[in-house]
Amino acid sequence: MYKLAFFVPVESAENVKEAVFETGAGRIGNYEACCFQTPGTGQFRPLEGADPHIGKVGELEYVKEVKVELVCSDDHIRTAVAALKLAHPYEEPAYEVWQLVDI
Repeated sequence: MYKLAFFVPVESAENVKEAVFETGAGRIGNYEACCFQTPGTGQFRPLEGADPHIGKVGELEYVKEVKVELVCSDDHIRTAVAALKLAHPYEEPAYEVWQLVDI
């Protein structure tokens, strides 16, 4: 089992979550589309050569985002991350993957 967390602009959150859920991620027992999300503000400065979805090269940008956290089975984690990358509006989405231990 894995935990997947990613950061996404508020206006794109539902589309990205749905793409990830379609892979089978976010299932806990007899429930699907399970996640927790926390609002916050992301910041970044696109460097030369970047093609930013939001902001301009060389300028610091602040974006209202949500952090989405969910669990994912071993069988679906690679597909879930691939779907996240495809659905996410950013050129370089920020995400984290942790392997979980059942004790």
